[in-house]
Amino acid sequence: MELLLVLAIPFAGGIVLAFWGHRGFAPELNSGMSLLTLVAAAALTGRVIAGGPMLVWNENFFVDPFNVFLVALTAFVAFTTSLFSRPYMRIELNHGRLSPNRLRLYHSMYQMFTFTMLLALLTNNVGILWVAMEAATLTTVLLVSLYRTPASLEAAWKYFILCGVGIAQALFGTILLYFAAEKVLGPGGTALLWTHLNEVKGELEPTVLGLAFVFLLVGYGTKVGLAPLHNWLPDAHAEGPTPISAVLSGLLLNVALYAVVRAKVLAEGAIGTHFAGNLMMGFGLLSVVVAAFLLSRQKDIKRLFAYSSVEHMGLMTFAFGMGGALATFAGLLHMTVHSLTKSAIFFAVGHAAQKSGTQIMADIRGLIDSNPTIGWGLMLGSLAILGMPPFGVFASEFMLLTAAMHQQPWATPFLLAALGVAFAAIFGKVQPMVFGTATVKRLPHPPALIPVFVHLAIVLLLGLYIPPYLADWYRQAAQLIG
Repeated sequence: MELLLVLAIPFAGGIVLAFWGHRGFAPELNSGMSLLTLVAAAALTGRVIAGGPMLVWNENFFVDPFNVFLVALTAFVAFTTSLFSRPYMRIELNHGRLSPNRLRLYHSMYQMFTFTMLLALLTNNVGILWVAMEAATLTTVLLVSLYRTPASLEAAWKYFILCGVGIAQALFGTILLYFAAEKVLGPGGTALLWTHLNEVKGELEPTVLGLAFVFLLVGYGTKVGLAPLHNWLPDAHAEGPTPISAVLSGLLLNVALYAVVRAKVLAEGAIGTHFAGNLMMGFGLLSVVVAAFLLSRQKDIKRLFAYSSVEHMGLMTFAFGMGGALATFAGLLHMTVHSLTKSAIFFAVGHAAQKSGTQIMADIRGLIDSNPTIGWGLMLGSLAILGMPPFGVFASEFMLLTAAMHQQPWATPFLLAALGVAFAAIFGKVQPMVFGTATVKRLPHPPALIPVFVHLAIVLLLGLYIPPYLADWYRQAAQLIG
């Protein structure tokens, strides 16, 4: 019942807002739907913690500690982002950047985007997973192109083409996976069910599984934003509305990485070597290094933090590729703290860009004077994402580096150098924006900054103390995938 509600509420919300998404009460309706989804996700989480994994609806849907943790995170960030988007989108309407029809499209697609991500996380069927990822791509294309400027249309087109090619590779990987499974499980639906595949992974043809994993990694890795497949990501973040940048960075990249990790479990079980993990470590390390060096060249604030997302997704991919209890635990913790921190940063960045009328960092100065809450939100968020103690990002990066020193000592200098370069680039650019001479003005609607400080407070808590039930949850998920 809870699983049905988690999927039905955002789907129904998307349909309702397609009719009334332009009305004055639409932002509140959007937030209300997101709150109901969060409540349903919390109930589902409680049920899984109490009763263990669940298989429902002819085994097509499946919940275990790994995906239920991501469902809860997705529902929470989707809700807080909907709160942030209420004043943000009203200001965009006031400034004439949006028409009522485009506002209706935004609210409707926001709920549909949430639905497609939750569908991808909850399905047990690798075919439905592919369909949900493709649907998430299509909803995001409409959201990225919302302003209909030449730059936003170009960004949406680039996103559609690159992710379309990627998702085609993932389809070929899924077909190869079915081809290998059919010989063991027989023709029919069960050969696409992840739980059945996991039970017989040792009997699957290793060569076919290795090839399938390569296609799935390239396909879903495009959505993760792994270098050199990351070109769409900075454009999509910079040109779309800021609430979409927050959910893209904080949620969609996680969902795509979840698909890669599920594929890795099957590939390593079938091949019997660390082939899949080595590929993930290679792509992950390349992403961290490439993104760190590209950060210093950015002039647009949203592009800056988009490249930061490429770097952090690289860290997570490296952690899951390395495997083992500590690295997998670090990867799961980093997923959580990155989602919360990066969305909080985009909330602060969105209001800062609205106040100054530009996203160019050189033209945004003195936020601490004109609006101290936006200034402190951006500064604290930047320090958190850069891994300053005692924030949770420091804890997850410390665990990841410790695991790398034990398991892959050759990679540690590259990781440390990239993290140092990224720190210098981001801190050097954010500091004058916050503490320089004021150049920005007041906003017509008070900004929604409670979500910024709620997210940062949770990240701070996770750096100081991980509640025992949450640590157990991560450990169970780590056992399933590590």
